Amino acid sequence: MTEGAEARPTVVPGLLLTAPSGTGFHFDPGALCLELLTTGGPGSHARWEVLHRPDDLAAWLPASRLRLPADAVRITDAQLTAARTLRDTLWRLTAARARGERGAAADYAVLNRAAEHPPLVPRITPDGTAAAPLPADGDQLASTVARDAIALLTGPHADRIRECGAHNCYLIFVDTSRPGRRRWCSMERCGNRNKVRALRARREPEQPE
Repeated sequence: MTEGAEARPTVVPGLLLTAPSGTGFHFDPGALCLELLTTGGPGSHARWEVLHRPDDLAAWLPASRLRLPADAVRITDAQLTAARTLRDTLWRLTAARARGERGAAADYAVLNRAAEHPPLVPRITPDGTAAAPLPADGDQLASTVARDAIALLTGPHADRIRECGAHNCYLIFVDTSRPGRRRWCSMERCGNRNKVRALRARREPEQPE
């Protein structure tokens, strides 16, 4: 670093989620497409739905890996519906991959159609920082997420897509660590709860036969 240069703050990837108990925890799923899954989903995941209006999807932008301001992308009602369809599709495809299954052909077709649109265009400012893309819309946002998903599902970490090891947690992540032994969505939440349960089990007196 040259004299007088200032270190830029390190941005930690991932999201701050709130557990049903009300406590917050950090969750890094390891990929942009998996971050979208935290906004709701198909079937039983519908109870966590937060994408009710276009503004709700826009509000996800600053928290996501994109780190875009909420007003960087124009989203219509139809594009919101398409984004939710893509998200539900990604739930099924990534959950299938985590279980060693292939997934449905219809879901791959949805993913491919979403990726056909032009993606968000990255930009840079004179000081070397990322800038908001040129005026963009919800189709471009969906395409960016879809292309990220295709890269994940066809890339070197495809076999490391996993569901959290807790019996009542269904969050999906990709283990990008070198050892490849990640089991929990977050050590703050499920990892810590597992440690507490294991400690209690060791402390319980053995029952007489």
